[in-house]
Amino acid sequence: MTTRREKTLAHRLLDDTLDILTDLIAFESVSSESNLDLIAYINQRLDQLGTRTHLTLNEDGNKANLFATFGDPEADGGIVLSGHTDVVPVEGQDWSTDPFVATNADGRIYGRGACDMKGFIACAMAFAPQFEDMAKTRPIHLAFTYDEEVGCLGAQVMLKDLAASGRRPALCIIGEPTMMKIIEGNKGCCEYTTHFTGLEGHGSMPDKGVNAIEYAVHYVSRLLDIGATLRTRAPEASRFEPPWSTIQIGRMAGGIARNIIAGTCSVEWELRPVQASDFTFTQEQIRGFVETDLLPRMRAVHPDAAIITETIGEVAGLEPMSQSEAVALVRALTGNTDPTECVAFSTEAGLFQELGIDTVVCGPGSIDQAHKPDEFVALDQLSACLEMMEGLGTRT
Repeated sequence: MTTRREKTLAHRLLDDTLDILTDLIAFESVSSESNLDLIAYINQRLDQLGTRTHLTLNEDGNKANLFATFGDPEADGGIVLSGHTDVVPVEGQDWSTDPFVATNADGRIYGRGACDMKGFIACAMAFAPQFEDMAKTRPIHLAFTYDEEVGCLGAQVMLKDLAASGRRPALCIIGEPTMMKIIEGNKGCCEYTTHFTGLEGHGSMPDKGVNAIEYAVHYVSRLLDIGATLRTRAPEASRFEPPWSTIQIGRMAGGIARNIIAGTCSVEWELRPVQASDFTFTQEQIRGFVETDLLPRMRAVHPDAAIITETIGEVAGLEPMSQSEAVALVRALTGNTDPTECVAFSTEAGLFQELGIDTVVCGPGSIDQAHKPDEFVALDQLSACLEMMEGLGTRT
């Protein structure tokens, strides 16, 4: 239960949150672009507080994760508040307002990333001046990553660095939009691009070439068959919606013209497993189909034909735990006594869990708004998130 004093502080910090969120939305941190300006903005604000910050970069040096610590940076057992800085593109979407200009209307803040997930980051940054006093006995960490939307690439770099440092936070709250509901499980997300190389030729003599598009279609058909089988493998009492692992084809591209045998084609697809055995099953099934069926037929015509699958990202899901200190903490912070939930969308939570950090997902806004035109987060959701963060003062 939140006290009157706590509500007053959370209410005061809402204005700061809106100012910061306005600034964050203005950074066009689409995954295909650099996030360095946004990270520099956050780092400068934290530097003014004397906060200890550490950056990790991608191989090109044009993207960064930021890991900040309040309290003793060498102490174990801290609490991590984590969010990703990248957003999905807006091209082709019909927005009512400029997606990179925050618009405050009808009790909502509109803008790309407002709920996914710059709203949570803004709440954490608004509370940053309070965290040093809160972290006297237990560290509080902020972890802001790049490229979550394209395979959780930044979190993997950041957590590898964290593991090498020897520091061991105990708990993590991932602030993905959940309407402040407590999520203790999410599906994994495995993203791939499969490249087909055939043999071009004149369209009037298809038997003389190897049509990469045709073989890509066979490949996709097999993936869809595997997806149908995965429906029958759903664990009993699965709490996910849908309850089974899913395969989804996102994009196919290939060929030059209708009268030229396509020499190349690519297929972008994903697997969202609810259990590790489904991951293994899918990999074995599609690999066997390629090695025993597709490639022999292609190479009978053209020995240099190839099918190569590029792994964009393989991120484990968040596995519900019978006893979770992170769930218990967020219950205490929010006063939410509803049953915890599991969700189909992927997060970085499984990566933290793999490192031995007890992790839960809870943040402002609705996933129904994410990735859509006129994305928004409601002001009352931001207020609820601020109240959760203030509760950390009695739990550290």
